[in-house]
Amino acid sequence: MNVLIVDDEPLAREGMTLLLKDEPSIASVVEARNGAEAVEAIRGQRPDLVMLDVQMPEMDGFGVLRAIGAEHMPPVIFVTAHDRYAIQAFEVNAIDYLLKPVTRERCSQALVRVRERIGAGEDNRHVMSLLQQLAAPPKYLARVALRASGKISFVNMEDILFVQAAENYVQLHLKNARHLLHVPIATFEGSLDPALFLRIHRSLIVNVKHIHELETGPHGEYIVVLHGGMRLQSSRSYHEKIKKWASNPF
Repeated sequence: MNVLIVDDEPLAREGMTLLLKDEPSIASVVEARNGAEAVEAIRGQRPDLVMLDVQMPEMDGFGVLRAIGAEHMPPVIFVTAHDRYAIQAFEVNAIDYLLKPVTRERCSQALVRVRERIGAGEDNRHVMSLLQQLAAPPKYLARVALRASGKISFVNMEDILFVQAAENYVQLHLKNARHLLHVPIATFEGSLDPALFLRIHRSLIVNVKHIHELETGPHGEYIVVLHGGMRLQSSRSYHEKIKKWASNPF
């Protein structure tokens, strides 16, 4: 692959170049110092892959995307510092990204994913979804993109039974599958429609459409029974919130 590195920091470009030159799948590496140079290089050289920094002055990484257009954009791996909003957007849309400082292991993993996508002939729908989200961020998520076995699938939020915290991840429980997203549960909760999802525990959020019944426990907690028999226990601190929902569940 011929790779374009886009970053306004010289040391960051140098470090990424050193990582890529050790990768046997990389044929050549060129650099762009800002968004304007990136747009010119993408249009003129058509690289196979773009390593695109998110935070840049004047034209940032998302500005490059808008200028090129998702349908004309080569495969892209975003490189970012700890930008919570950006990371959440990448995870929700199954976008490949690297956190600074970039390690050799994570760089290699991202390149493997890109080669899989190119080999499968995937289009840039996931990048287009990201652009749409950035252009007019929806108040609440309607769906998430999930990566598994080298493929990206889209899941409607209403099909999620419940969400469970797993350290800095959330685990999405569907009827016949589970998936991890690298987003803290508190951050993810802010993207959920409160009319559809109910927090019942500091580590559990339930899709109310899948609640079959509530059982009261001896210490002020509830047992939330889902259709199909799954039982989830609430914590006492969420008693009033659940009680309020139960009094007007529709």
